[in-house]
Amino acid sequence: MIHRYTRPEMGTLWTDEAKFQTWLEIEIYACEAQSELGLVPREALPDIRDRSDFSVERINELEKTLNHDVIAFLTNVAENVGEASRYVHLGLTSSDVVDTALAAVTRRAGLLLREGVMGLMDVIAVRAKEHKFTPMIGRTHGIHAEPMTFGLKMALWYEEMRRNLERLDRAIERISFGKISGAVGTYANIDPFVEKYVCEKMGLKPSPISTQILQRDRHAEFLSTIAIIGGSLEKFATEIRHLQKTEVLEVEEFFAKGQKGSSAMPHKRNPITCERVAGMSRLLRGYAIAGFEDQSLWHERDITHSSVERVILPDATIALDYMLAKMKNIVEKFFVYPENMLKNLNGTRGLIFSQQLLLALTKRGMLREDAYAIVQEHAMRVWKEDVHLRELAESDSRIRETLSDEDIAACFDVDRGTRHVDMIFERLGLA
Repeated sequence: MIHRYTRPEMGTLWTDEAKFQTWLEIEIYACEAQSELGLVPREALPDIRDRSDFSVERINELEKTLNHDVIAFLTNVAENVGEASRYVHLGLTSSDVVDTALAAVTRRAGLLLREGVMGLMDVIAVRAKEHKFTPMIGRTHGIHAEPMTFGLKMALWYEEMRRNLERLDRAIERISFGKISGAVGTYANIDPFVEKYVCEKMGLKPSPISTQILQRDRHAEFLSTIAIIGGSLEKFATEIRHLQKTEVLEVEEFFAKGQKGSSAMPHKRNPITCERVAGMSRLLRGYAIAGFEDQSLWHERDITHSSVERVILPDATIALDYMLAKMKNIVEKFFVYPENMLKNLNGTRGLIFSQQLLLALTKRGMLREDAYAIVQEHAMRVWKEDVHLRELAESDSRIRETLSDEDIAACFDVDRGTRHVDMIFERLGLA
């Protein structure tokens, strides 16, 4: 799946042209290393460097007969290089080239994803600061809980994406290893110097030990990191979708002039991009599971992982790249309605201050169980009747014996829930 909206840089990483070009670079670097060891004549290097070329069409044609993509590639390269081609792939096995190339490409994809993560963090930080003190109701179990600010919600997303950045950096580091160690990883027909030389040229490190292949826990970790990041994006998208419900309408996905929301209902303004992001995260989790399945192979290798990786690594990186770009655009442009936030905050007639009333009573000497029973009694009335919790508190002699008018008024001060916002933002580096 090379999505038609993805960044060209990400999509082109996974084309056949790019794959064979990376294979060719590894083969040429291996020849250079072998030349330094005296195994490839130096006079052969110019022909290998200058005449090495390939045609995707020709490779595909050869593979129909050979049924082996690396041999088809090498055959096509040999057709162009001529006599010096006998030094190409000297002492190597197919996976030396394929796995090292896959590591290099996956690393490049990871670095592009890193740009996307940082770009999203930047716009989240802007919106967090913009709404640092915009009051709204916090919800637990979908029910109004206590006051908070919309900026705090954004700050939470920012910190989660920072953790995702750390995860991605670790996953990129883990995938950035190559191997050129022969058929079972013993260097029986290749000097370890070749591995070191090629890996350095490709921006990789030599794997401390390998079999015919790099071990697939590396790839599983990379894919699981992609799935975790996708899960965060789904979480953000789901939050926006909830906040865009008609009866809530505190945040709304950008709706452009001329845009249509429904073929049947002209009034509709649907959070379609958030829904797209939420849906695509399911793909990423599926790719991660496939990556886990690839870890267990027979002995020093089999190829059950190969066919899977040809799908999941391009798809997962391209999909997440797209999702990051979309979420950045969503956060950058979504509409925020502070007046609706305030309206909803006040909509439960003081219920959201029940804990403050409870604490005020206990701090003044009332037993907690007694205080809880009194406050809950009034709270249940507020749920059922058109009455404010503060009115009930002010008319209750048990409460009035403990709290003054000023004490009761202080319990219903929305700013009590936001007095540490500055501290939280400073702790996150968002001040």
